[in-house]
Amino acid sequence: MNDLSSSLLLPAIVFLPLLAAIIAYLIGQNRLQGPINICFSLAQFLLIGLTTLLFLHEKTDQSERYIIGGWGAPLGIDLIVDGFSILMLALTGLLTLLITLYSASYFSGKYSASDKSLRFWPLWWLLISGLSALFMSADAFNIYVCLEIIGLSAAALVALQGNRAALQAALRYLLVGLLGSLFYLFAIAILYRSHGTLDLMQIAETTNHSFPDKVAMILITIGLLLKIALFPLHFWLPPAHANAPTPVSAILSALVVKASLYILIKFWFDVLGETTTLGASQVLGALGGAGIIYGSWCAFRATQLKLLIAYSTVAQLGYIFLLFPLSEYSMGVSSFTGSASQAAVYFIVAHACAKAAMFLAAGNLILAQGDGEIAQLKGIAVREPLNVLVFAIAGISLIGLPPSAGFIAKWLLLTTAIESGQWWWVIVVITGGLLGAMYLFKVLSLAFSTDPAVIESRAVKSTAPVSSVSSVPVSNVMTTVALILALITLALGFNAEFILNISNTVSEVNDI
Repeated sequence: MNDLSSSLLLPAIVFLPLLAAIIAYLIGQNRLQGPINICFSLAQFLLIGLTTLLFLHEKTDQSERYIIGGWGAPLGIDLIVDGFSILMLALTGLLTLLITLYSASYFSGKYSASDKSLRFWPLWWLLISGLSALFMSADAFNIYVCLEIIGLSAAALVALQGNRAALQAALRYLLVGLLGSLFYLFAIAILYRSHGTLDLMQIAETTNHSFPDKVAMILITIGLLLKIALFPLHFWLPPAHANAPTPVSAILSALVVKASLYILIKFWFDVLGETTTLGASQVLGALGGAGIIYGSWCAFRATQLKLLIAYSTVAQLGYIFLLFPLSEYSMGVSSFTGSASQAAVYFIVAHACAKAAMFLAAGNLILAQGDGEIAQLKGIAVREPLNVLVFAIAGISLIGLPPSAGFIAKWLLLTTAIESGQWWWVIVVITGGLLGAMYLFKVLSLAFSTDPAVIESRAVKSTAPVSSVSSVPVSNVMTTVALILALITLALGFNAEFILNISNTVSEVNDI
């Protein structure tokens, strides 16, 4: 038995956030709330970091299992890590640490006199625990439980703003999430009746082209597409992401939608890969392509800054779905390997960091301006140059300009499409990039406005007493966190080999 499978690291990654949620609830309104949660986020980051180092040190192409309570499949609960899941865990640990730092400052400032902080932290840690458990789940029913924890926590976090728009968005988010979970639950009932187990490895070993397996795959796909918000099932995402508190918007776009995408990839390429077809892969690719164009155009037309970023998420998710037709075509069978999978994995990481940075920078700009209208951002670069810089760097990554991580991801997509002869996806990717440049420069052109009257008004506003303006001072911590995430997107562009090497250890069907 190796160090990773025999250690308590894997269950600790799940249970530490649960402990943090309990403690956050018990201490309530306390000046130590922020420091305590920062300590928990640092501990979680170190746990995941140690787990990642152990996994990479063992240099195995096999997945690592931890059997909880000594009861293995099909009766017990197993935790499992492979190349893909360890990468998602590492991403979760990094973003949890940075966004927790941001949140501690955010809720001690704007909402210091309200009870939003009291409600935020327990829900935050429940969400992190659900994400961590999902990325290590080896059982279809445990995945369902994790999806429910994530969905309920995320919907409650969206509702924290308390206004009518936020409550409506949260309710819509909750109902769509429950509908998606219902599809998934029906699917695992079919799988259990057909295979007599819900362990992913055992299902993968016995799956075939049977009708029940195909029906289950269809139900799983529909249910998870609802949660991912792939076009045209995206209707719930823009209002939810736009009306949530800034740190919630960042985690929703960076990680929460990726959780369902992670599960879909697992089932599509590993667990039920034999039930998928080239035609179905092309359909998913077409929906992704439509999402790229539609989401980018809606982002360009948006008048609210956070709504623009939310529609950008709809577009960016579409790029990842090009994985399905490109992998299927190039491999001939359903297998999560090759250049298409590298592009998808790299895109997931690049988008998570860039979108988190963009949402945090946007939240800072809105606090500084006191208004979320894009038109009100004229000349804001005079007062908030660093946050505008972060927004620009994140945007450059999203549209795919060098030397950002987004450039590497889109380059991998383009080369895969060309090598496979599917040139039409090249047109989609390039068109999406041009539309992305349009909505990015729409914001930046206003932010860097050189109108003398605007610049003078910004200078006056920056020296006015806080009580005399509707804006809120942006702390150095909040700006620094956003800047760190933006710099990470650039660093990933210079060190693509590290991410690609980890993604190459993603296990095949027999290694789930």
